Amino acid sequence: MKIAFTAPMKPLDHPVPSGDRTMGRLIVKALESLGHQVTIVSTFRAWRKEGSDAVQSAVRRDALAEADRIAEDWEKTGYRPDLFLTYHLYHKAPDWIGPSLADRFDLPYAIVEASRAPKRRTGNWAFGFAAADAALLRADAVAALHHADAECLAAIVPHQRLSVLLPFLDAAPYLQASGQAKPLAAQPLKLLAVGMMREGDKQRSYEVLAEALGHVRDLPWHLTLIGDGPVRDHVLGLFPPDRITWLGALGGEDLPQQYACHDLFVWPAIREAFGLVLLEAQAAGLGVVAGDTFGVPDIVRDGETGLLSPEGDAAALAANLRRVLQEPALADRMGVAAHRHILEVHTLPAGAARLEALAEKTIRNHLRRRETQDT
Repeated sequence: MKIAFTAPMKPLDHPVPSGDRTMGRLIVKALESLGHQVTIVSTFRAWRKEGSDAVQSAVRRDALAEADRIAEDWEKTGYRPDLFLTYHLYHKAPDWIGPSLADRFDLPYAIVEASRAPKRRTGNWAFGFAAADAALLRADAVAALHHADAECLAAIVPHQRLSVLLPFLDAAPYLQASGQAKPLAAQPLKLLAVGMMREGDKQRSYEVLAEALGHVRDLPWHLTLIGDGPVRDHVLGLFPPDRITWLGALGGEDLPQQYACHDLFVWPAIREAFGLVLLEAQAAGLGVVAGDTFGVPDIVRDGETGLLSPEGDAAALAANLRRVLQEPALADRMGVAAHRHILEVHTLPAGAARLEALAEKTIRNHLRRRETQDT
C-alpha cells in the first residue's frame, strides 16, 4: 500500500527531539515493516505558539499552497497514494493539507493522535479549533493514542470511525539491555528520571519530583537525571547535590543501558500525553512511580507495573516512592511485570498490527462514504 504521510504538529525532520517526533517516526517505521511504501509528502508545520484569526488564516493560506504544490507534483509524476495519513493535529496544529488532497484525489484519509479541547471553540484559537474539527469530520478513521483523548473526540467523531491505538516503541534495544543480569534492588535505590529541561510542563515535572523527594529525605536513595535544556541550572538546583548524578542529554543508543542499570523510574508526567519514557523504562525492566496523567494509565498498569498518583500531587507521589523505597523487592516485582507488559502490548510489531487494522478500517469507511454519496 502507498501511504502519504504528514505531521502538522512537528515534522519528522524537526531538529528538536521530543516524544512527539519519536512517535511519528515509529509510526512510519511500523508501517514500512509491513511492506507499505510510506512517503512523507510534506514537512509543513502548522503549529503556532500564539493563536489568532490572522495568524491561523495565514497558516491556512500557506498550507493550502503546499497542498497545491503536492497535487501538481502528483499529477506530473502519476503518483497516487492508497491512503493519506496525518499524525497529530489539534487546535494549535490543524491539518489543511490532508483533507485538501483527500478531497481532490478521492483518497481514504486517516488521523493518528488527535486531541480536542471544547474550551478553545471561542477565543484566540477558535479558527484553529474549527479547522481541526473540519479535518476530524472529513477523516474516514481517527485513532486517539489514549482513552482520555478518545472520550473528548467522541463528541464529534462517529464511533464507527473512532478507535484507540495504544502507543508503542521499538523495544528491542531496551529488552536486550534488560536481559542482562541485574542485581536485585537494594537500599539505597537507584532512581532515574529522563526529560528535557525546558520551561513549561517539563520544568513543572522536575519541580514536583523534587518536592516529592524532599518528603522522603529520611530514606536512602540516589537519583540520576538525564536531560538538558535552557532551565538546566534551575532544575539541578532543585535537588540535593549529594543525592543526584546528572548525565546531561544522551543519544538514543546510550539510553537502554542507563534504564537497565537503575532500580526505579520516577516521573510526575505533568500534562504528558502518555510519556514515551514510561514505555522505554518498562521495556528495560523498570517499574515506575508516576503521575496519573491523560494516557499514562493506558501504558502503566497501576499496582502491577508501577504506582500512579494524581497529577501534580507531590505528597501522593512521595507516598508511592516511600512504599517502594521501604520495600526494594517491590521495585523488582514491578520491573518484571513491566518487561512482560511491554512484550505483550507495546512492541513495534504490536503497533504495526494496530496500524494495519486502522488502515483497513479507513479504506472500508471511505468506501461506505462514497457509496452513501452516490445513492
